Amino acid sequence: MWTTTLRPRFCETDALGHINNTVLPVWFLEAREPVIAIFTHNPTAGENGLAMVHMDITFKAESLFGSPVTVTTTIGKIGNRSLEVVQRAWQNGVLTAVGKATLVSFNAATRQSQPITDEQREQLNMHLDTADAEQPPG
Repeated sequence: MWTTTLRPRFCETDALGHINNTVLPVWFLEAREPVIAIFTHNPTAGENGLAMVHMDITFKAESLFGSPVTVTTTIGKIGNRSLEVVQRAWQNGVLTAVGKATLVSFNAATRQSQPITDEQREQLNMHLDTADAEQPPG
C-alpha cells in the first residue's frame, strides 16, 4: 500500500465549507503517481504509460479544511492489459471517500493497449488491496 498525505487548501472548499467533490479526483491522481511510475519513467514525455478508462468515487463523509488527508492506494485486480486501483481518503481517522479507477497499459506509438509485463505485474502484486487497507492508516 502506498500512502500520500495532502493538506487541503482553503480554495478547495465549497460554499458548504467542505472539500469540493471535484477535488478528490485530483488528489487521487496525485496519490497514483507510484503506480504510474511502474509503467513510465516520464509521464509527460509521450512514453508508454497508463490510460484511464473508468473511475468512480463514493463519498462516505465530509473532508474539511484544516486537517491533513491521507490517501491510501492499493491494487484491486490485475488483468492482462488493465488494472484496478483502489484509493481511500482518510481524515482524522475517518474514511471520507473511496475511489476505484480502471487503467489500461498503453502503447504511445500504436495508441493501443498493451500487455502488462511480468516485471510490472510483480511490482503491482506487492501492493494488493487487503482487509488491512480498509483500516485507518497509521
